[in-house]
Amino acid sequence: MPGRPPTLRRATLVGLAALALGLGAAAPAHAAPPKDRIVISGVVDVPPGQSVSDVVIADGPVTMRGRTSGDLVALHGKVFINGPVHNDVVVVTKDGVRLGPRARIGGDLVYRGAKPAGADAAVAGDVQKLNVEKIGNTSSFIGAVAWWVAASISTLVFGLLLLWLAPRAADATYEVAGTGTGPAIGWGFGLLIGLPILAVVALITLVGIPFGIGLLLALFAIYALGYTTSAWLLGRRLVGPPGRRVLAFLAGWGILRVAAIIPVLGGLVGLAATIFGLGVLLVTAWRARKAPASAAPSGA
Repeated sequence: MPGRPPTLRRATLVGLAALALGLGAAAPAHAAPPKDRIVISGVVDVPPGQSVSDVVIADGPVTMRGRTSGDLVALHGKVFINGPVHNDVVVVTKDGVRLGPRARIGGDLVYRGAKPAGADAAVAGDVQKLNVEKIGNTSSFIGAVAWWVAASISTLVFGLLLLWLAPRAADATYEVAGTGTGPAIGWGFGLLIGLPILAVVALITLVGIPFGIGLLLALFAIYALGYTTSAWLLGRRLVGPPGRRVLAFLAGWGILRVAAIIPVLGGLVGLAATIFGLGVLLVTAWRARKAPASAAPSGA
């Protein structure tokens, strides 16, 4: 059903993958599960009889003749699939994707370029074309540039202000990001979807109208807080502790703002950054709330 808009899961799949590539660029080699193939620049070749989990590659060719039990995401490079992929396949590269006679995709196929031959028979879910070639008119281009500049300045000022006001809280989020990635992503999704729903529900009730209006007005600041938190975490991965907090934030912020220029992918990366940052903040606050209670017996 090509006309159906992609689900939130598939829409954020590329963004989360791209963010994971950035966060994992400076992470230890053992940080990823052994069967995951997460590659920034290189080659992914899974021979027949071999099984892997998720496959995420930013730049390079993919030859998939074995089994993939998760998702396959390719941002740039040729992709050839001649084996089963349990979940979704998202191919952003303009080189497109080729499907062999043994290719079987259990989820959806989102592709760019020409439609792969035999896709309707090999794909259990939807087959959708990712059209990034459409270029808007001059007015929309100017509006996009103005929005990018405004968002860049506001997130820069917001992030530097928060880093100045709460440097220890920033360090705490970095520790949580290294140990609670899974819960952070889950809670981030919950906050992204749940906060607007909570505001609408509050507006329905007479007593909750002030709260609902206040929450709706605060959503932009809340989402910006999540985005700037991810910028800090990404930069801290690259710069590394201790000290140099401002330099770390500027590095992560610069990467995210450059990524925001790329059509489609930039929006997905921004969405993923907001989700992850919100989740890390919530997990950090929860752990900080529980810390005094666990320390109380030793001080008695």
